[in-house]
Amino acid sequence: MPFARRNVRWPHLAALAVLAAPASLAVAAETEAELGRTWHGPATMAAEAAAKQAAKEAIVPPLPKPARPPVTESAPDAAKPAEPAKPVEKTAATPPTDEADTKASGNKNADTPKKKALTAKQLFGTVKSAAPLTARAVGWYAKGCLAGGKPIAVDGPGWQVMRLSRNRNWGHPNLVALIERLAREATKAGEWPGLLVGDMSQPRGGPMISGHTSHQVGLDADIWLTPMPDRTLTRREREDMSAVSMLKNAGEVNPKVWGDGQVKLIKRAASYPAVERILVHPALKKALCEAAGTNRTWLGKVRPYFGHYYHFHVRIGCPKGSDNCRAQPPVPDGDGCGQELTDWLKRVAPKPKPKPPATAEKPPAKPAKPAPPKPEMTLADLPPDCSTVLTAGGHVPPTEPAVIVDRSKDAGPVKDMTVRTAAPSPPPAAKKTPTKAATN
Repeated sequence: MPFARRNVRWPHLAALAVLAAPASLAVAAETEAELGRTWHGPATMAAEAAAKQAAKEAIVPPLPKPARPPVTESAPDAAKPAEPAKPVEKTAATPPTDEADTKASGNKNADTPKKKALTAKQLFGTVKSAAPLTARAVGWYAKGCLAGGKPIAVDGPGWQVMRLSRNRNWGHPNLVALIERLAREATKAGEWPGLLVGDMSQPRGGPMISGHTSHQVGLDADIWLTPMPDRTLTRREREDMSAVSMLKNAGEVNPKVWGDGQVKLIKRAASYPAVERILVHPALKKALCEAAGTNRTWLGKVRPYFGHYYHFHVRIGCPKGSDNCRAQPPVPDGDGCGQELTDWLKRVAPKPKPKPPATAEKPPAKPAKPAPPKPEMTLADLPPDCSTVLTAGGHVPPTEPAVIVDRSKDAGPVKDMTVRTAAPSPPPAAKKTPTKAATN
């Protein structure tokens, strides 16, 4: 066999074939696969074994995985538009700037509105009794309170108290004594039939739920200029009866209701040393100046002021022992019947109606915005001693705001134009003559 003899004769060729097997491994494998050979000799088997070992030792990186598509619940939802992205939650580095952000940040005070302090009129307007303390006026006439207040009797020799439901017939003992003296002396002298006493102060003073700004320290009283009837008024009459306006127009008194009796009553009250001021409408001050005669020393205490056309306001000075009472400056010298009164009469005179514009081209000016209302007075606005006055005798002030309504009628005249404007009353409307069409 010639082939066998060649292999034996040249043994070095077989050795070279074994050494070259790894280099031709892949080519041999592919060739056999293409030719479909199934016979494997010793050399071929050795080459296959070496190829397998090399494949095991080779480091092949894994193939990258394909990106997974987004999971959807159903096929129809795939056509829906994508939802907007949720806002990024705020952290401590982004503090809240509005109410919604404040709630989201966990601020417990965001949902709880700040509790407002009760107003002073709610605290003092609900007290029914006086403070059991030494009598003294605390603070200013329009910002204070009253300790040791005393009520004037509802009925007395020469006076009757009006608007009993208000419970405002309280005052410093000096004020109560002065009103009783005025009633007694005026009736005894035959100058006046008796006093109708209006508002004084609340049991412990302080701001009132309606009406006055002053009257807070127990040193003010309103006396009606309507004569007291010669009988005792019923409680209902004291609630419903209205005072009578003394005005004919803004600058004159009505002689039908104003007379010598009112002049003498105010003069007597102004003559008492304890009285510092008496407030009346400017038209009433004018009438007093004209009727005073030669004795004019008392006129300086009578001061013109808005309103006060159906009553006069008596104010006494700070009593002894009221160290925290703030006194008023003394009244100016003179009788006050000169330029000061003239200026006041101009203030209360009816304002002329504005003339219509010459042309309608220019639009009317927009009215100015009204000023915001002033915040109501609280206990913190009053003198510190008013806290003691409020709680004296074991009184427990309310903690929740209460709706307090003054259901009594205003003491001012009903349907009186002077209540708001102090202007002359309008002339009576002329009676209409019926026409033929109306009679038919």
